[in-house]
Amino acid sequence: MQITEVKIYPMDEDLVRAYVTIVFDDCLMIGEIKIIKGTTGLFVWMPTKKQKDGTHRDIAYAINTETRNMIEEAVLAEYEKVVADGDPVSSGRSVSERILREGR
Repeated sequence: MQITEVKIYPMDEDLVRAYVTIVFDDCLMIGEIKIIKGTTGLFVWMPTKKQKDGTHRDIAYAINTETRNMIEEAVLAEYEKVVADGDPVSSGRSVSERILREGR
């Protein structure tokens, strides 16, 4: 399984730095991912749904450490590139497009 697209939508909210969508193998998209500013730095928050009792239930999440690390690394790397480019809305570039552009 490969991440084939990462779209970053920068925000200037209290703790939320960006909303993210990722696509796996050009056939499965997960949205409502957040990049959160924590006390030790940025981290990726997978989508949740607020329950009637005020708690949150995970909607999509990695079931192993390897996949979680792959998602975090791809999302945070793309976020850093978008912030460095100064793009106010979204990179709109897929991971594969960026790799081709950078000649990797």
